[in-house]
Amino acid sequence: MSTSTAAPAGEQEPAADERLAGSHRSARILRRPEVGAAVAALAIFTFFAVTTDAFVTPSGASTWILTSSTVGIMAVAVALLMIGGEFDLSAGAMWGTTGLTTGILMSEYQMNVWVAVLFSLAVAVVIGVINGVLVMRTGLPSFIVTLGTFFVLQGVNLAVTKIIINQVSVTGLQDVDGYTAGQQLFGSFVKLDIGGSILTIYAVTFWWLLVTAVATWVLLRTRVGNWIFAVGGAQVSARQVGVPVFATKVGLFVTTSVAGWLVGMLALFKTTTVQSTTGVGQEFIFIICAVVGGCLLTGGYGSAVGAALGALIFGMVGQGIVYEGWDSDWLYAFLGVMLLGAVLVNNWVKSRAEAVR
Repeated sequence: MSTSTAAPAGEQEPAADERLAGSHRSARILRRPEVGAAVAALAIFTFFAVTTDAFVTPSGASTWILTSSTVGIMAVAVALLMIGGEFDLSAGAMWGTTGLTTGILMSEYQMNVWVAVLFSLAVAVVIGVINGVLVMRTGLPSFIVTLGTFFVLQGVNLAVTKIIINQVSVTGLQDVDGYTAGQQLFGSFVKLDIGGSILTIYAVTFWWLLVTAVATWVLLRTRVGNWIFAVGGAQVSARQVGVPVFATKVGLFVTTSVAGWLVGMLALFKTTTVQSTTGVGQEFIFIICAVVGGCLLTGGYGSAVGAALGALIFGMVGQGIVYEGWDSDWLYAFLGVMLLGAVLVNNWVKSRAEAVR
């Protein structure tokens, strides 16, 4: 005997609770790590666009887009590592190390530009592997391991460069054979005439967009992305269900080192020079951008797009302060407020999203 589930004649089926559906939709939106950074970026852009005309002119925008792009590449790579539950304080020094390696090989040893570029890439990969293996084999916090690597690289950049070329910077690379070939890939730019004003888009911006797109695809559409979230959120549980924790984390350290290499090449072939101190002091800016973009310091949560938006915020504020005529030292105060605010907002949004799930 069968039973009928149809409503009695004259009665209607109960309608779905639209409030519940709305809650689910709002929860999904709130749970997106990059939402807060997107709102903040829009607010900051609007503020500077209203208060200073230079900010939105093509020539003015060229500057903060360039700054955002350079920081953004590193911020996205650092965000991946933070989602995986680790930190890399040597990322900034890697920027200078790879630039110096390529520049010295080209200028002092007349090495082919592409061989020099690939050699510095190999150096970056080796350093990334060393960082990852040390963290995983010793059990030491990545903060300590990479802080040690940072000091080693900083010392090598200064001391070895002095020994080889008797100075702390490499200059005049535009006269080296083959330099223009590398410049086509890493240092080229596009000029757009917008109402008589020139908007300059450098190669680094296209690389930034590419890196962000690839990182987002990896995180959201691939098995590797699932592994990254798993090892950051619950490493022991991830290992128990078969996630290759060791390989995943070492790969993430290599990713930040390769990102440092990429930024080093982009800076080297744009400016034709590199300093021994290039990139030093930028490490915490990358982390701040990642946190502003939604990454939790505890790992397992974050977004590549959010980190890119965090870098955009940094670029806009840095240049907006200049256009406003304010003391540039206020940038550091803003970074501190931005970091604390991002941590508080991220925790609040996450708790609200869980409450309305």
